[in-house]
Amino acid sequence: MNLIFDLGGVVVRWDPAAIIASVFEDEAVRNRIRDGVFAHPDWLELDRGTLEREDAIGRAAQRTGMADAEIRRLLLAVPPSLVPIPETVDLLYRLKARGYPLYCLSNMHVASIEHLEREQRFFEVFTGRVISCRLNVCKPEAAIYEQALKLNGLEAEQSVFIDDVDVNVDAAARLGMHTIQFRNAAQCERELRALGVSL
Repeated sequence: MNLIFDLGGVVVRWDPAAIIASVFEDEAVRNRIRDGVFAHPDWLELDRGTLEREDAIGRAAQRTGMADAEIRRLLLAVPPSLVPIPETVDLLYRLKARGYPLYCLSNMHVASIEHLEREQRFFEVFTGRVISCRLNVCKPEAAIYEQALKLNGLEAEQSVFIDDVDVNVDAAARLGMHTIQFRNAAQCERELRALGVSL
């Protein structure tokens, strides 16, 4: 069985509210930033690799009425906020030790994935990596799952996709993959065991 893990919210922490709170004190400003940056379609284009960070900064500043420097400070706070979730990392290493092929499939923009690859050693467990900004396609679009299977020579029916977002899990299931919607590492391990994965 091939095990394909999302990164943000599964292997590393992903908490936009905490990132915003670390940069902006005013509650009204925080709400404006949430809607104008993280919840805006431009965020997906950053992940897709079709929008440069400086362009995203200028556009977000215009939308929110904030200074470019403040939006830049926010975006610079994102990569270091992506800290590993220890329980998931432990699970990854135990799965690897049991001989399971591990892969990652994640929506992530250039600055974040480059930071993680530079700073974190857990990438050593992955046989293959599929990152949205490098393929110009994002979950839940079918093409990114198809690319993950094709690039790594995997069969959907022999693969388990693990993600914390329901629409991403549903998209993988439509392609014939087994799926687990991640809530925490213990729940994920239970569901993997139920699929016949031995730990």
